[in-house]
Amino acid sequence: MTQSGFNKPLTAWNPEQAPQLAPQAAEKSSDAPRLERKQQQIEELSGAAMRAETGIRNLRFRGRRLEIDGRAYPVRVPHLLTDLERDDFRSFRGAADGIALRLRHNDRRLHDKLKPAAPIARLIFEMLEQLRVESLVEDHHPGVRANLTHRFSAWSAQFHASGQTENHIGLMLYTLTQMSWALLSGNPVSEESEMLIEMPRVSLGRQIGAHFGLLRRTRHDQQAFAEHALAIAAVIQDMIDELNQEMALNEERDASEISENSHQNFSLLLELEGDDGELGGQSVAASEREHAGDGDSYRVFTTQYDRVLPAAKLVRAEQLTDLREKLDTRIRAQGLNVPRLARKLARILSAPERDGWEFGLEEGRLDARRLSRLVTSPGYRQLFRQERHQPHSNCLVSFLIDNSGSMKAHIESIAMLVDVFSRALEQAGASTEVLGFTTGHWNGGRPMKQWLGRGKPANPGRLNELNHIVYKDADTPWRRARASMAALLKPDLFREGVDGEALLWTLGRMQARREERRIIIVISDGCPMDSATLHSNSDDLLDVHLRQVVSQIEARGDMELYALGVGLDLSPYYRHNLALDMEHQLDNAVFEEVLQLLARGRRR
Repeated sequence: MTQSGFNKPLTAWNPEQAPQLAPQAAEKSSDAPRLERKQQQIEELSGAAMRAETGIRNLRFRGRRLEIDGRAYPVRVPHLLTDLERDDFRSFRGAADGIALRLRHNDRRLHDKLKPAAPIARLIFEMLEQLRVESLVEDHHPGVRANLTHRFSAWSAQFHASGQTENHIGLMLYTLTQMSWALLSGNPVSEESEMLIEMPRVSLGRQIGAHFGLLRRTRHDQQAFAEHALAIAAVIQDMIDELNQEMALNEERDASEISENSHQNFSLLLELEGDDGELGGQSVAASEREHAGDGDSYRVFTTQYDRVLPAAKLVRAEQLTDLREKLDTRIRAQGLNVPRLARKLARILSAPERDGWEFGLEEGRLDARRLSRLVTSPGYRQLFRQERHQPHSNCLVSFLIDNSGSMKAHIESIAMLVDVFSRALEQAGASTEVLGFTTGHWNGGRPMKQWLGRGKPANPGRLNELNHIVYKDADTPWRRARASMAALLKPDLFREGVDGEALLWTLGRMQARREERRIIIVISDGCPMDSATLHSNSDDLLDVHLRQVVSQIEARGDMELYALGVGLDLSPYYRHNLALDMEHQLDNAVFEEVLQLLARGRRR
């Protein structure tokens, strides 16, 4: 009889096969923008649920990771790692509820102090602690309990379906996880899992029985629970080490190779090392510089050649006319409803303002001028007045458009989006400006030559000259700025981009304005890029500076900052962001999504 699947002996594990408790990375979908938006929506809903459950206000997802007070909060437990293309929405709710319970019932300092160093032992310690906090869900939260059960069951099915239970490590971990979940939650394991773990459960029970039996009794005491969890983790670690040694001897394999392969395989189970400091590929040092927050690490070699340019001066008048006609033709073909957009913008942007008095009322403040009517007409009751408030859009919206070369492919749609929004905002009573940023040259310009002439001193800072372009300023009505806004369609203006300094330039312009509500909307398709600067400094100089500037603006509280990613998730940089799908028709649905983004940002 061939031994396979559930009955395969533990020693049949192939060290070249990587067991994974976490879901494998899915291949990149061709419908990436739609998935990005869906991912954002789920993360926003999950973040809101966790904030409500924990009372932690500064909790949010950013760049696919959970942050609290701007610092990463790593999720180290396999069944809480979800995948958009694999899991349903309830699994995401279950994962969010599990993280919220971890935040409520786990002392992180104590946990970090106690966690073992060996990878397998640490993995088990993390898993047991998570199952402990999930067992503490209150009886008056049956929905949370149901979400947790659904998520664990879904993960169990995925893990088994992946074939990971066919090697001895995967089967042992799976058995311990199922046993612990059933003990702590009080729920039975599935019939399929029951059959799968029947044999290894007996073996495990003999090894960990004493400590395992006390897990449920001590689940309300993290310190006491951890003592038993550590003992169980140490036993499992020893069992796996022993099995590895036996296999090395039996198969006459090099012991060091087995050990190395085992370590590599275990490291795939969970990102245990360095995930506190990793920021989507950013180094720990960069993270520390980012959170320094003062921007002192960013330097500019010279600002001598930086320019602020009116767009109308960059394009010939005849060409502007042609470009405007091209843009108008595209807008007419889309059939967008600008008046309806303006009405919706007015509801989002308007705030009640005092607008005189309303007289002749039967309640309110007494109007002394009407007292004589009371003498002549005792039944007269319209003696009062009240302040009248009308909605006003005392607001400035500034669009800051990335004019880097990669944006040329989408600039027609972006120009149409900004043009329609500018017109609608003006109808809603708000002021608008349309700005762009790029560099004066590719791969550095005159600053680069100066730097070379001075002997290439180390860490020179930004080495290109900046072009900040004004397509429409706040004091110019849309009708008079129509022609200059068409300059967005001139492709040779687009070079490279230094986003952080462009944001500071926009911030300075807005600080000089009188509007009460000021909104910056960045439209970009990626991270900052200036080849000359990146080749002569640390690779993340521009990236870190952008994060610092964004953090400063978001922390100010007197301005709102949003980002529209062109086919890209900009959440690693911006708190309020939306991925736009520019591959398809720019219809009213896209404008609705932007309106929802503005509405959500205002409520927070």
